[in-house]
This record gives sequence, structure tokens and C-alpha cells, in this order.
Amino acid sequence: GVGELVLLEKLLGLPKGNKYGVQGERQVPVLQTNNGPGLTGLMTIAAHLVKQAKKDQLLGCTAEEKAVVQQWLEYRVTRVGGGSSKEDTRIVLKDLNTHLEDKVYLAGNIFTLADILMYYGLHHVMVDLTVQEKEKYLNVSRWFNHIQHYPGVRQHLSNVVFIKNRLYTNAH
Repeated sequence: GVGELVLLEKLLGLPKGNKYGVQGERQVPVLQTNNGPGLTGLMTIAAHLVKQAKKDQLLGCTAEEKAVVQQWLEYRVTRVGGGSSKEDTRIVLKDLNTHLEDKVYLAGNIFTLADILMYYGLHHVMVDLTVQEKEKYLNVSRWFNHIQHYPGVRQHLSNVVFIKNRLYTNAH
């Protein structure tokens, strides 16, 4: 949670200096603000940072895009987390793989906050996938590879390698 917010800040070009903490046993991120009680929750803080950076297009432009972004952010917070079992992870990859079948990004044709946070949330999962698993979730792999090469997103995170041999098997 907090690590992702620090990456997001940097990606958005915001000055460092936000103070983050965590709350409860689920380690929910909290942003200390100078005035007021502070903000709680990954989605809330992330959306706040996006607005602070004046990059509102990352939250979607049309009402429908905004709703889809919100939906995937919610999915990210409720379904993709540190405590996920292998089975949970498999279901998430399957859901995403189906959703991304005919889309470039989670919200269709625009890059949004949902892509960024889903990428950060799934990075540790994708790093551990076997070549066979990456092929099984081909749409997720394509999307993930696309996002990790999006300017500024990956930062210090390791580059996940996707072997493209399958594309050339009939070339000889």
C-alpha cells in the first residue's frame, strides 16, 4: 500500500514529503495531512494524489470511464493484496485475462490510475509466474508488459521478462 503510493507520487511528479502511516492489522495506508484528520485507504489517497498533480484524466474522462476506473480500483483493493492465497491470485489473473481480451487498458483505450495500481499490486505475482503461466494468462501478460514499459511506471521495480518464442514457432 504505502510503497505503491510513494511510487505513484514519483510517477505523478509530486514533491516528496507526504507522511504515510498504516492503520489496523490489514495495514491500510493513511496519509497525514497538515490540516484535518488525514486520508485513509489506498484508493482515496491515490485519487487525492492524482488530483493534486492535476492529472485528473488518470481517473477517467467520461462518466463511464470514471466508473470503470473506480470499479477496478475497488477490485484492486479488495481482491489483490498481500494476504492473497494462490487460489485467490489464480482467480484474479483469470478475471483480468478475460477482461483484457479486447482491451489495451483496464478502462478500455485509456491509461488510468487503475492500470498503475493494478500493475504495482500484481508485480510480485508476475515476477513469480512460470513461462507456462504467463502464456496461460496471455492477455494479462500483454497488458502487464505494456504497463511496465509505460514511461515512469516501473521505476526501481524489476523488469518482468516475457518470452515471445510462441509467436515464431511456425516461422521455419
